[in-house]
Amino acid sequence: MEQARKIKVGISIGDPNGIGIEVILKTFQEKELFDFFTPILYGNMKLISFQKRHLNLKTSLSPYKEVGKLSLNQVNVLDVWSNLFTTEFGKSTEEGGQHALKSLKAATKALKENKVDVLVTAPIDKHNIQSESFKFPGHTDYLSKELGGKSLMFMITEGLKVGLLTDHVPVSEVAQLITPERIDEKVSLMTESLKKDFGISKPKIGVLGINPHTGDQGIIGKEDDEVLRPTLKKLYEKGDIILGPYAADSFFGAQTHTQFDAILAVYHDQGLIPFKTLSFGQGVNYTAGLSKVRTSPDHGTAFEIAGKGEARIDSFKEALFAARDIYFERRENENLRN
Repeated sequence: MEQARKIKVGISIGDPNGIGIEVILKTFQEKELFDFFTPILYGNMKLISFQKRHLNLKTSLSPYKEVGKLSLNQVNVLDVWSNLFTTEFGKSTEEGGQHALKSLKAATKALKENKVDVLVTAPIDKHNIQSESFKFPGHTDYLSKELGGKSLMFMITEGLKVGLLTDHVPVSEVAQLITPERIDEKVSLMTESLKKDFGISKPKIGVLGINPHTGDQGIIGKEDDEVLRPTLKKLYEKGDIILGPYAADSFFGAQTHTQFDAILAVYHDQGLIPFKTLSFGQGVNYTAGLSKVRTSPDHGTAFEIAGKGEARIDSFKEALFAARDIYFERRENENLRN
């Protein structure tokens, strides 16, 4: 593998009491991955080494100082705190959230300063990570603020891509958040990402309805007729290949999703339930629309199996390669423009 095709990937550990460190260490037991990646793990060597021993893993680790030389065939571990952290597998603790945030902040800073090429984040606990400096429903909104851009939560796999019109918000607030401006913004972000990140020159997007049966002509809600349809019609007339709204209940079962390059779902579960059902373990959470590339596995902290050695690496490995593919797709597009 040519050195030029190898990228530096920054990795945040997620919640240290969850499965994040386990999936990272298990993944990089596969030596061939070092042909594609130089991993830099933002955490603490004592913590990472403890979990490696606990799980009886063989992953090669190398302590790293930012002014030093990176190891090209080991996981480089950068200490971002010095205090001793005691792992409590399966427990959501305030200290766990604090250390997850320290890791995320350090990895994000490295991404912003071009010290790493891409960022892959392990899962956080959205409750215990909340603090004065993290008042967000998840990674997506935090990274939007840090990287200064609009973002789209985009779940991707080889044959299915699902973006969200609204993501981590209560169902009770969904309808009021659906405005022509938001629809226009998210469609634009999805269209641009499909072109720039996935090389699809003329994307075809399907949009799911807001209400059951897209409102049944106003009998089950008027939002589809009054907000969604008129906005989609205007976008289509501007030249976007965007169709809908489609009734969500039968859309995936009827294989209608296979006719599109991507699907825009209205709210979190409407999009993620079918996505994870069809591609669980292979899916990737990608933050589209930002100036930098960030991906994550499609699962959470999985406290219930933390420390037991049962976590699977499939989705984390997919997240690594998705970040790499998008990084090189963007570089190729930039070279063609220049």
